[in-house]
Amino acid sequence: MRWTHKYLEPDQVLFMKNFFLPIFFVGALFMGCTANTYDDITGPIENTDPEEVTFQDVNFVFQNVCQACHSNPTQNGAPMPLVTFDNVVDAVQNRGLIDRISRNEGAPGLMPLGGPRLPQATIDLIVQWNEDGLLEE
Repeated sequence: MRWTHKYLEPDQVLFMKNFFLPIFFVGALFMGCTANTYDDITGPIENTDPEEVTFQDVNFVFQNVCQACHSNPTQNGAPMPLVTFDNVVDAVQNRGLIDRISRNEGAPGLMPLGGPRLPQATIDLIVQWNEDGLLEE
């Protein structure tokens, strides 16, 4: 007994088998073959031990932004200077400096006072400096 299809004539089924089946396999072959290498799939291997961030890397923020008020002597009611390494370390460890610079735009207590908020990359650099151990050099 020969296979039949409800809506197609036998010669139409034969045509489909002989014509579309090879096209399907050739298409699948070409779609499965790529020039990708393992590196293309996984991406480049990044340095898993980047250089540690030091005070020298973040001091530009304190000099150019914070010291407008946090100078010595302080201005505009700032409670402490952020001039020396020890000043800044104390502010990070005991005065919530990272919390204050990380607040959302317009939030009470955001530093710098009156905004704008520091760029996220700058905040991330200061956070990384803290996570790296607040290294001076």
